[in-house]
Amino acid sequence: MERKPKRRTRERILETALALFNEFGEPNVTTQLISDEMGISPGNLYYHFHNKDEIIESLFADFEKAIEETLAAPVRRPPNVEDIWLFLHLIFEGIWNFRFLYRDINELLSRNRGIETHFKRIVAHKIQTASAICRGLVATGDMKATPAEIQALAINMTVVATYWLSFEFVSDPRKKIDGESLSRGAFQVMALAAPYLVGRSRKLFEEVSKNYLTA
Repeated sequence: MERKPKRRTRERILETALALFNEFGEPNVTTQLISDEMGISPGNLYYHFHNKDEIIESLFADFEKAIEETLAAPVRRPPNVEDIWLFLHLIFEGIWNFRFLYRDINELLSRNRGIETHFKRIVAHKIQTASAICRGLVATGDMKATPAEIQALAINMTVVATYWLSFEFVSDPRKKIDGESLSRGAFQVMALAAPYLVGRSRKLFEEVSKNYLTA
């Protein structure tokens, strides 16, 4: 039986750093902690990454590639309400996988000009995609909204999605954020669009909402 090749040290560093950043927050994780967790010397880590910022930038590049692919998907054909639910869950899944970026977003952007510039583009793409989805729903008769309402709605949906983890944290700082937190975020974003949905789309939203609302 052919043996699987061992993962390269660089890949292991990124996997370990991502897990630690997500668990404890990027500001609380040092390169020493990463190397200790891996059982390698700091010198071995520095051979692949000169500092923690290089690790963060490499992880951000992976995140950016994944999120941009997700943002492009819904506008390749006329969307429906089911597409919105799937799209939102994929967006929040991406946020979950790289949640350290969103949990410490303001602090991170303030000290890294490159990530700041790229994140600004991602936010703009989120607004663009949300607007395109809403226009598609209007075109199919699933939504009633003016261009101005669509623009405001797209911005509001982007704001909630981008800062949902921060809201979850300030709501209960001692509670561990989990997958259910992200599901609630997807529902809250969809709830912003609900007043504009009509007919079958509105009924579908109300039906799916039962899985998210608690007494």
